[in-house]
Amino acid sequence: SGVPVLSGQFQLFALPGAFAPAIAAFVVRKWITREGFGDAGLGVHIRNWRFYLLAWLMPLAVVAAIIVQAVVLGIAEPDFTLQRASATEIVGSKVEGLGDLAWLVVPQVMILAIIGTPVLWGEEFGWRGYFQRRILVGRPVAAAVVTGIIWATWHFPITLRGYNYPEQPLLGSLIFVGITVPTSYLFGWFRERTGSIWAPSLAHASTNAVGALAMLWFAGAAGLHLVSYGGLLAIPPLFAACAIIYWSERSSRRVAGAETA
Repeated sequence: SGVPVLSGQFQLFALPGAFAPAIAAFVVRKWITREGFGDAGLGVHIRNWRFYLLAWLMPLAVVAAIIVQAVVLGIAEPDFTLQRASATEIVGSKVEGLGDLAWLVVPQVMILAIIGTPVLWGEEFGWRGYFQRRILVGRPVAAAVVTGIIWATWHFPITLRGYNYPEQPLLGSLIFVGITVPTSYLFGWFRERTGSIWAPSLAHASTNAVGALAMLWFAGAAGLHLVSYGGLLAIPPLFAACAIIYWSERSSRRVAGAETA
């Protein structure tokens, strides 16, 4: 269609694609395996609200880690006033400098994450709701690695055109694999701990919304392949979160086993 990948119009063109994994999972459940939707996790299960809260807030911790690394390593300084971002077109739209009120962008993106959760359900119902739970049963780490690689590859048609990484589309696409693998583990954990596909959907929506903060605060200061939520600096905190959860789960199983014995 000739629509630039960084234009606002492209978002509308790409939106139907966000539901492709859900459509695929629906078709498989309904007509291929005929297994139905009993384990689809469509219930909200609000009793597990703590995990929903963590899914919502975790991306803020990742962005904070990106900022700390960028400053300590001398890569870039964030601009919380959005003055730099106001002079730069971010994903095809202008951002106005807000000065002392720039902090308001944080609660705005947090609310946007909640609003955007049904849209990201379109991906999560397929990835975490079906594929990742069946690809390597009983091996959550391996399943996350396989799913993460396939999930990243699924994005390549747009990332290789400059989406997310306008300056370094090829390098950025490769880095993206290092983002989707740990993210798959985290989202899969939210799915299992809540029994609901809505928890990873919220985590995904929050990742996309909150991740935009790093892009705004570092606009014009460093490449997105370095300082965005999909950049190199996001990989250490994401893997750190995975390690914490992995060893916590392992310790819990060990204690439970000792008590049973």
